[in-house]
Amino acid sequence: MVSPHGIKLAVYLISSYFGDLNAKVCECLLQRGTQSLAQIVRFTELSRENVRNCLLVLIHHNCVQAFAVQQEGAFGEAPKVITNYMALFDNIIHKLRFPKFLEIVSEVLGEKVGKEGGKEIGKECEEIFEGLLQHGRLSLNQIIDRFKQTSNQGDSSAEAARDNFNKLVNARFVERCPAPEPFLGPPAEDETAAKKQGAKSAKIVKQTIEQRALAAAAPMESMRFLVETVTWNEASVETTDKKNTVVTLGTKRKQDNLESNTELLATDENKVLWRANFEEFIRRLRHKACVANVKVRVNNDAAIVLAATLELSRHSETKVRIDNSVPQSINAIYDEVIKRDGGLGMDLERIRASLVELGCETPLMAIDETYSVDLKNIIEQARIEEVECIVLKRYGREAYRMFRLLSKADRLLETDKISDTTFVEKKDAAKILFKLWKDDYLEMKKVIARGARQSEFILWKINKQSLWEHVLDEMYHAALNLRLRITHEQEQEKEILQMPREKLVKELHSELHNRYNRLRKVRITLESSLMNLDDALMLFHDF
Repeated sequence: MVSPHGIKLAVYLISSYFGDLNAKVCECLLQRGTQSLAQIVRFTELSRENVRNCLLVLIHHNCVQAFAVQQEGAFGEAPKVITNYMALFDNIIHKLRFPKFLEIVSEVLGEKVGKEGGKEIGKECEEIFEGLLQHGRLSLNQIIDRFKQTSNQGDSSAEAARDNFNKLVNARFVERCPAPEPFLGPPAEDETAAKKQGAKSAKIVKQTIEQRALAAAAPMESMRFLVETVTWNEASVETTDKKNTVVTLGTKRKQDNLESNTELLATDENKVLWRANFEEFIRRLRHKACVANVKVRVNNDAAIVLAATLELSRHSETKVRIDNSVPQSINAIYDEVIKRDGGLGMDLERIRASLVELGCETPLMAIDETYSVDLKNIIEQARIEEVECIVLKRYGREAYRMFRLLSKADRLLETDKISDTTFVEKKDAAKILFKLWKDDYLEMKKVIARGARQSEFILWKINKQSLWEHVLDEMYHAALNLRLRITHEQEQEKEILQMPREKLVKELHSELHNRYNRLRKVRITLESSLMNLDDALMLFHDF
């Protein structure tokens, strides 16, 4: 379930990138859930053609997924196959993180090729990846065409583009696109299949239709990062140029170029489309956040050991959100630790001590000495620290002490107990607690003790799940406000932004130059604040 301000932020991002019509269609899907084409037309009051074109754009930019389901016909009529559409909220919000994704590509691929030439190759890979972020989905031929327009390598540019593209795929930064319109069989058929597989399959938690659609659309793992080896030459590229649309640098893909046939989602069977693999970037950012938290909360040794363990288990993780890292042997961890800065001087005893500090249990048998880090607990601690920081800034140090006490408590606490433990006057403590409860940071429970003299007690606790949802919605609201402020500042100084840079340089110390410097400083401040806020957004939503 997406929070109200999360929907507003997503709609604003779509409006900024693709216009108001696309934003209206996206808002309909986010608020009302999965819809058919006819339902979207009815709720948005747009023409059928406009809705179809908007869906084409949103699907092409990985913001909407289509899937077909069988619907029972009226009396005496055969069943119909209906295409439904669902908004991909996570992919829309990922647009905030494109600068972070580009930085990861440049750093990782630049490091792999070493110091000599690493920066240049990292930049070339970054340019190819930037094209995928800009255009949503591209075929290999379109990627090569775009690279030719931006590079000065002449005839060797096609080969260089393919080499750099292969580096991106091998690093799992790029993946094959999901099926454009998978067909979901009737639920009855799925239940029958589950029964045939046995009782163990019947215990599987029932998936929503959206989860089933995403699973059906996803390419097989063996095909997901497979690049077919084809002999290329200039003649074949020229022939392909006639069949495929050339991507012009700096321009958005037109809607008309997306609809190759009369059917909405018709595609060439021989044409493989590629897109950015957001899952890999979120996994890397999650690992980075865990290491940074451990470095501050525990020590540097524990951070080095955690980073080594996560690097070993990265390719073995089957999903982004995992509770524990993949178990690794102590020898494998040691070999990875000594490769890292600051890890060369660490011996096995120091590594074992760090693993214990990370919450790992000491194995009973030394023969099979493997360790698995509790990542869920690290994320939980990071979330608590983030909320404690918010409470400290918004409500003061006394509220911070009371909130911290409740976050560590495993039961309901009475007002007097909280007041005595945190050394806050009872009257002030009650006011602060009611303020936190009113703002949805605490839960309150009234208990009436019946006896010779009836008395009422007020108990307090933190419901972490509801608190995370509330804080996340507040963060979406803050992110939306920052985006609106950035847009407002740019609109206010539109005249300066349209002015040639040479003219601003010549008019040094003039009013126009001062206004330009002010706008630049304000934009840097607002955009850096948005990036920092996005780190917290990922902590509560993606990690």
